[in-house]
Amino acid sequence: MTAARFVAALLSAEPAPEPSGAHCVRCKRWTCAPVPVRYIERASGPGVTLHACPSHAVAFGAGPTPEDELGTL
Repeated sequence: MTAARFVAALLSAEPAPEPSGAHCVRCKRWTCAPVPVRYIERASGPGVTLHACPSHAVAFGAGPTPEDELGTL
């Protein structure tokens, strides 16, 4: 590959891939393997899914809890 082709490839209009992952609701760190642990309904607009890192996801347990039904975390 010539230098001109290399520079042209670097300057192409192709967008960078979006980062995948989410912040952990417990430790607030970025994780590349988020586990959805809660879903919060909103009165207007779409709901919000809370994620946790794999090591903290086990602390939240499975399924909706009574707190989820009341709308608190």
